[in-house]
Amino acid sequence: MKKILVLFCTAIFLFSFSQKTMNILEYKNSPKVFNIKGLSQAVSIDCGNSKMVLLSGQVPLDSEGNLVGNNVEEQTQQIFKNIDYVLKEYGGTAKDIIKLGIFITDMSKTPDFRKVRDAYVNLQNPPVSSLVEVSSLFRNDVFIEVEATAVIKK
Repeated sequence: MKKILVLFCTAIFLFSFSQKTMNILEYKNSPKVFNIKGLSQAVSIDCGNSKMVLLSGQVPLDSEGNLVGNNVEEQTQQIFKNIDYVLKEYGGTAKDIIKLGIFITDMSKTPDFRKVRDAYVNLQNPPVSSLVEVSSLFRNDVFIEVEATAVIKK
């Protein structure tokens, strides 16, 4: 009887202090963004009243995997369309972005990136960001890749 009581009290204790849901992570892919086998486009973390969404580095490919754009400005336009598509899967938009990680092959093209970025992000409270010049990306005709983190209110 004593063992049953201890087991019962232990179970009550564990359930009382456990999370309401055991699955705080949600992985999603947008059908409007090219899906690369072996990675998720994004994962959200349940933060109570909001969710934090971490996006994989987005590249200038359309939903069929075709390169869009011959320069940084055109490629950035496709990248932010892709970011917006993915964030819409979670009920958000690019205005919810709080952090950007930018990988660019030619630092002198940064103004071209910023022109497009500014059309998408919240300029009243712009996201924190890191900008890194790289010698190359996964293809020679890709000039820019952008990672994003967003916080979306529930």
